[in-house]
Amino acid sequence: MKAAIIFGSKSDSPVMKKAADVFREFGVSYSAHILSAHRVPELLRETIETLEKDGTEVIIAGAGLAAHLPGVIASMTILPVIGVPVSSGGLGGMDALLSIVQMPKPIPVATVGVDNAANAAYLACQMLALKYEPLREKIIAFRDRMKADFAREQGQGVEL
Repeated sequence: MKAAIIFGSKSDSPVMKKAADVFREFGVSYSAHILSAHRVPELLRETIETLEKDGTEVIIAGAGLAAHLPGVIASMTILPVIGVPVSSGGLGGMDALLSIVQMPKPIPVATVGVDNAANAAYLACQMLALKYEPLREKIIAFRDRMKADFAREQGQGVEL
């Protein structure tokens, strides 16, 4: 089970690291790449082809501003692409969010919230869990722990 994390700039690393953290937590193998749809389109295409040959099954793509990267990747592969709008510039990530979420049909990109690379990885894990039973079991156990932790906390008073 393999995933890839691709983002357009080194400055996006702190946001995209959250996806890597989730993959490590669930034991999902991943590779990470800094590539630009605008500056190195040929290298991006080569990388996508290599990822497909190497058995990658889902791609998380993070981008800010006009955020073309997730859509360009989706146009190059039939692998599921999950877009992460990255906050940058003066619009706080809204430009990236709208760019990614408004992909024209028939080339979809799943989209999570601004800077929410962790949710992108949780979604990718759920996709992979359809095929990999051990991962499915890890996700169920994770959610059971989350519910138990929440239930335990509810009995405590809250100071407002």
